[in-house]
Amino acid sequence: MISVFVYGTLLVGESNYYVAEPFVRSVQPGAVRGRLYDVGHYPSLALNTAEDAEAQEGIVVGEWLEVTEEGLKAMDILEDYYGPGQSNEYERVWITDVNGSREGWVYIWQNVSGLIEITSGSWKVK
Repeated sequence: MISVFVYGTLLVGESNYYVAEPFVRSVQPGAVRGRLYDVGHYPSLALNTAEDAEAQEGIVVGEWLEVTEEGLKAMDILEDYYGPGQSNEYERVWITDVNGSREGWVYIWQNVSGLIEITSGSWKVK
């Protein structure tokens, strides 16, 4: 199984969960260090800067999906991720949960200039 941290439209009950659902084997709550930004119909996650990390600031709440390899491929297509070094809308990077108990993939979008931060850190609690 492959662990993927989701924080927006891939959350259970959200508009794109159907993409992952056939491949999901388990869902667990989680949180990672970063900041969430509103892109309109979906959010983007930016990893914490060195200053944020040092201050222990910026927590994004979401879910860890355990998916099959086919599930990861389906999410890659949704997120316009074509592989390392490609022209990707989102990058897929390895991340660890804030409590250190879980790690896996997450899709991030580092170019958040001009976007409004979702200060709650939760797509469901904007």
